Amino acid sequence: MVVPTCLPLVLRRCHTCASERFRAHGKFRVNAHHKLIDAWLLALCTLCGETTRITVLERVNVRSIRPGFLDRLHANDCGLAAELLQDPVVRRRNHIALDWSAAWRLDTGAPDRPEGEAVEVSVRFAARIPVRPVRLISEGFGLSRAEVERLLAEGRVVSAARLGGRLTGDFTFTLKR
Repeated sequence: MVVPTCLPLVLRRCHTCASERFRAHGKFRVNAHHKLIDAWLLALCTLCGETTRITVLERVNVRSIRPGFLDRLHANDCGLAAELLQDPVVRRRNHIALDWSAAWRLDTGAPDRPEGEAVEVSVRFAARIPVRPVRLISEGFGLSRAEVERLLAEGRVVSAARLGGRLTGDFTFTLKR
């Protein structure tokens, strides 16, 4: 299972130092204008520490917001931050992308694998993390990426999913050693 370990880096250009990476820590800012609310997820530049705001709510009537959602904003819920960063509407509205390179780990379950047999592996994602299947296979089986690429070319790694790009959904593959 592919499991997130922390929030991904937010890719957006910093107006102070021109860096392109921000780290979100799950802190929110909520501002009320009479019956209207604005809410932002705060992120800090990894280079200079400048704060940027990722818009979550903009001039929304208080009565139209679920009370549980508002409570999570006020409590700085890190789980809510992860949900909002994965929301394509929030990413599109704020012109941001995510860098998951160091924000996930692979839970393999059983450490012993039979040598010389075909192994069918089912990969599940706990969150929509874009990961290259070649990297997952290399980490899961302790192989180099070049060796996994060679096994793919020889037809010894077989899957219904395309293993050449990035995947965010569950898939299965068979490894013939």
